[in-house]
Amino acid sequence: MTASFASCDFCDVHKGDSSGDFRVLPPVFRDFGQLTQFCGPVDTVKCFEDNTLVKAAVDSQGWIDTPQGRVAKVLVVDGGGSLRRALLGGNLGAAAARNGWAGVVIDGCVRDTAELAAQAVGIRALAPIPLPTEKRNEGQSQVAVQIQGVWVRPGDWLYADADGMVVSSKPLQ
Repeated sequence: MTASFASCDFCDVHKGDSSGDFRVLPPVFRDFGQLTQFCGPVDTVKCFEDNTLVKAAVDSQGWIDTPQGRVAKVLVVDGGGSLRRALLGGNLGAAAARNGWAGVVIDGCVRDTAELAAQAVGIRALAPIPLPTEKRNEGQSQVAVQIQGVWVRPGDWLYADADGMVVSSKPLQ
């Protein structure tokens, strides 16, 4: 989805929301991809220092077809906030772009930052680290995850721009 939006405007409209349908992610994430504004419905992965399921996700189709047209998805990865291993690098960033993902948000680290910056996909993570993960085939897909204390569920909508990231249980535009 490439429509223009502003996370600040969403917050102005939903600042009194107490239902939990609208959430704001803490401002601890850095941009690593070429796209700094992205949005879409969420797929999730929960893993810790093992990117097997991250690879499987970005290697898969990164969009859904709707009556309104094709809508790119956002992969949200609960990496437990680990700063010890990179869950996404240049090859997986290229796969995400190639397979049509709007963005990847990682509560953890990335590597190959120059390669990620060249990919036409939004990528947000806590920090870079050069150390790759171990491959243990562990983790879960399409489960509710907590990202920096904020619940994100498969099918939620995530909107990211220069001011931050918000999550909603339904599309906001």
